[in-house]
Amino acid sequence: MRTDNRTALHWAVAGGNEDAVKLLLDHNANVDIEDKFGMTPALLAAWFGHLQLLQILVNAGAKVTIRNSIGQGIHHCAAHQGHMAIIRYTIEELQEVPLDKPDQTGKTPLLLAAENGQLDVVTYLHALGCDHQFQDKERNSCIHLAAGQGHVHVLENLIQGIFSESKNKAGQTALHLAAEGGHFNCVKLLLDNQCQINVRCSQNLNALHYAVKQGHKDVCHLLVEEGIDMNAVGQNACLHLAVKHNFAQLVRLLIAAGCDINISDHKQQSALHLAVERGQFAIVEMLLKANINLQLQDKQGKTALDLAVRSQHAVLIDMIIKMERFNARNLDTSQVAAEGQGDSVLGLPFNHVPNLSHVRSVLWNLATKHLKPGDWKKLAEHWDFSKKHIKAVETQWTGSNSYKEHGYRMLLIWLHGIITLGKHPIKELYESLVKIGKAEVAELSLFKQRKYVDRRIQRWIHLRSAK
Repeated sequence: MRTDNRTALHWAVAGGNEDAVKLLLDHNANVDIEDKFGMTPALLAAWFGHLQLLQILVNAGAKVTIRNSIGQGIHHCAAHQGHMAIIRYTIEELQEVPLDKPDQTGKTPLLLAAENGQLDVVTYLHALGCDHQFQDKERNSCIHLAAGQGHVHVLENLIQGIFSESKNKAGQTALHLAAEGGHFNCVKLLLDNQCQINVRCSQNLNALHYAVKQGHKDVCHLLVEEGIDMNAVGQNACLHLAVKHNFAQLVRLLIAAGCDINISDHKQQSALHLAVERGQFAIVEMLLKANINLQLQDKQGKTALDLAVRSQHAVLIDMIIKMERFNARNLDTSQVAAEGQGDSVLGLPFNHVPNLSHVRSVLWNLATKHLKPGDWKKLAEHWDFSKKHIKAVETQWTGSNSYKEHGYRMLLIWLHGIITLGKHPIKELYESLVKIGKAEVAELSLFKQRKYVDRRIQRWIHLRSAK
């Protein structure tokens, strides 16, 4: 006997060895001996579908009403594994075997058959009049179990005449469980049979919450197309869950479907707050392009920019400042999406700018070689950067020469905005340097960098400086 307490008879039955079973019984083997899990040879015969061996054991006096350690009898074992011949035999020949008695988890043979996708057994027990509304200890019905495991053919058999809106202990319907499991066909079948799409569980979640949380894109598409409430909020809205789990495609789907992008969770955080905290650059960009409200504050009064500053996400800081300045000009943010194929963090249209890499080189040369500490702030103030924006850029510390990096970042942010206005950056930069009293710097950094500035602008600068 092994540590699992299985005897030779257990192994002979499990292996379907009829001769060995007969030999052991002839030598007075204990026909009802239990292993570690309470499985007798008869229960093993039912589990593995060995009808002839079960008949031999019954004829040898095996108890047919015995149950294992979790309360499962012969019908439970056979239904779990889909052995129709065993079930027919026990019903027709062994009438003392109960058909609808639950195991310790509250599951009847019908519930086990539904949970494990045993369609023939479900159909047979259905026809015998088994209680289809019976619920296990978690209050799951057979329709819950079939939907939750994705057994669409079983669900199709059961859905006629069974209340699909019943809730389990967690307040979930079959639709919740099908959506959570990503079982598209089960979700579609339930919806086609007019189940309630917006019903919520005890945690105030609808089916879309479950599908989003698990990243089931096809199910999410289906639920959205069928008109589910995308803005239902428990602790989180669906958009927040997509952000939390970094499902960029689902964020895009929800935005395109018209969800409320400014909705707040239980911490009063927007989806942008969450994306910034997690450093999710692609999702932040999506939300910015969708024109999310950048002034929304969480419970601590922090905006998304505040969180980016706190986390020292320089790229995110710059992205948010760019969009705040873009919004301040009352420009149409649809331009971002429509023309978003250019060379920009936010995808704004830079393609029409000649020699853009050269322009950037001019800006780098200006920031690192010509602007003194504090000069970049004067330019920023001249260009209507707010004090908050300047402070946010200045948060990044790279040493005693940090002002050079700060200046370059500010210039790139400005470049982003000036191009959206359709103005030539070199021309605008020259005028701005002159206005803040840096005409000499303008000459040194712009006019003399001939390889970076086209001849037309060179002539214009020359005429301006001559005045």
